[in-house]
Amino acid sequence: MEQQSFPKLRQDLCQVCALLYQRGYVASNDGNVSVRAGEGQILVTPSGVSKGRLTPDMLVLCDLEGRVLEGNRHPSSETPMHLLLYRERPDVGAVVHAHPAAATAFAACRRPLDVPYLTEVVSGLGPIPVAPYALPSTPEVPESIRPFVRDHKGVLLANHGALTWGSDLWSAFDRMEQLEHTAKIYCNIALLGDGVPLNEQQVAAIQALEGRYRALAGKRDKEEANG
Repeated sequence: MEQQSFPKLRQDLCQVCALLYQRGYVASNDGNVSVRAGEGQILVTPSGVSKGRLTPDMLVLCDLEGRVLEGNRHPSSETPMHLLLYRERPDVGAVVHAHPAAATAFAACRRPLDVPYLTEVVSGLGPIPVAPYALPSTPEVPESIRPFVRDHKGVLLANHGALTWGSDLWSAFDRMEQLEHTAKIYCNIALLGDGVPLNEQQVAAIQALEGRYRALAGKRDKEEANG
């Protein structure tokens, strides 16, 4: 059998897909996942394969124009959506698209997750907007998310699902998990009917604290790198 490139990345991507399937964030052939693989290349899930049965040899290696470099399957029809993120955000290393039930319900209602009810959302996930409806698997989809990719960590796709991104596969997956967890909590808040959002001063204080933590972490990483 021919040796495939990026074996560790392939294994990690399949593990992320298996978790998406096990947690009910995707069903059947739903969803797609990609990761940067070297300069100007990505590994992406193929069309027509359940994420619960994906194996490393099924993944497709593409360039940033979507041309297949390695693999005998068709890349996901939503690959252009992933490619837009990689072109617009050099810091993004992986992208996850899924249909988790609660988050997708918000997408179908075209209701953003942007009310600051939770400290963890303010300091971590941030507000999640809703992109306008776009016909799946068409150029409308990447254009619909373009306004949101610079300043957010994820977006709801109207009447479709959810999209998150991060510096690597696990951060992109973690954000999808946090997005769905947040959507479930916001559903319960809506049922109770009297949620109290954080005020502007409280939000600002959380953001300032988070900024200090990031600065300290950056300083520590620099010191460790310098020995």
